[in-house]
Amino acid sequence: MMRWRRGEPAVPNKAGRVPETQAGSPAADSVGAVIVGGDYRGLGAVRSLGRRGVPVWVLTDEHQVAALSRYVQRRLPWPDAGDEVRVEFLCRLATFEGLAGWVLLPTGDEAAAFIARNRLALGEHYRLTTPPWEMLRWAYDKRLTYELAAEAGVPCPWTRYPGSRDALADLDCTFPILLKPAYKQSVNEFTHAKAWQVEDHRALLRRYDDACRLVDPDVIMLQELIPGGGEAQFSYAALCKDGQPLASITARRTRQYPLDFGQASTYVETITALEVERLSRRLLAALKYDGLVEVEFKYDRRDGCYKLLDLNPRIWGWHTLGERAGVDFTYLQWQLARGEEVPELRARPGVHWVRMATDVLAVAQMLWRGQITPVGYLRSMRAPLELAILALDDPRPGLVDPLLLLRVRFRRRRK
Repeated sequence: MMRWRRGEPAVPNKAGRVPETQAGSPAADSVGAVIVGGDYRGLGAVRSLGRRGVPVWVLTDEHQVAALSRYVQRRLPWPDAGDEVRVEFLCRLATFEGLAGWVLLPTGDEAAAFIARNRLALGEHYRLTTPPWEMLRWAYDKRLTYELAAEAGVPCPWTRYPGSRDALADLDCTFPILLKPAYKQSVNEFTHAKAWQVEDHRALLRRYDDACRLVDPDVIMLQELIPGGGEAQFSYAALCKDGQPLASITARRTRQYPLDFGQASTYVETITALEVERLSRRLLAALKYDGLVEVEFKYDRRDGCYKLLDLNPRIWGWHTLGERAGVDFTYLQWQLARGEEVPELRARPGVHWVRMATDVLAVAQMLWRGQITPVGYLRSMRAPLELAILALDDPRPGLVDPLLLLRVRFRRRRK
């Protein structure tokens, strides 16, 4: 039987399993955290805890930037396998590497769903920050999210679930319209894009057929296209307990890339938006949500309503903006998971966040379209400003981030 020396990284084998050790394991200096996900969301979580002396391990997927932080004690590959293998992997880490009682923190939807589905087994070894699947599934699956919103009286875009190609024949809608997946059933062209815009009925049939080759028909949604780009998108994010926000932030997704259907925010600023907060609190109270969550809206200037787009049950991309604005969500979640009291906090408005590697692409497109001027761009970069990747005390991730992004995109295109 394969064994490894005490204190060495528990590297999984091809089956995703961690080899057994002989006896014992190094004792952790304190209750640490295992971050599932190696992208910039994970990097922000690593820095939040590492700067306070909390031991941090990172489980990386296709993204690696978080693993390059000076605050990471160990970095291991997250098994590309099913739930059973991943559960065994995490349980062995806790048992043989002394991580029992550490906080388990996912950074992506799939990781959060995995932990929620396997809460009973993982909860025997880790302090969990993810709510049970019975709660999380209402945020994970947009079909359930919009059902919950309707019951809570929160406005949503016009949405239909055709289920088959035949149902599209009698569809009465106004084009252009969006094709969207209800959740990320698998990683492919459709789920990665998040939305496909179609201009007429003929294009709808063609793109629907394309989507059906990638996901189950039941997962495909049709949704109206609300005018506007990132400047019309707003978020309320919070750390909740029993549906009540303990710490919160309200922000505008001013720039995103790509511009029309951003895969991620590139420039975000904290604001005061009482209607966004009111609707979000109503939705979270109806769900009685526990943990970190981001509620996304888009303002529809046609009727003056904020309409729900997404409910993200995990760390969101720009969460480090909170620390600059007075609310460090990752550290507060870590404290709450350890049973500590968390004070009620609200982020201050007027603070900005930017991810330079993708924001320059968004700004280039906006300059070409005449949506921003060079002077306007420079003004947007005023202090207080939080950089997503670059940090003077942790420079290596910022130096290699553009190269890592290119590598991820190249691998995806090859697939």
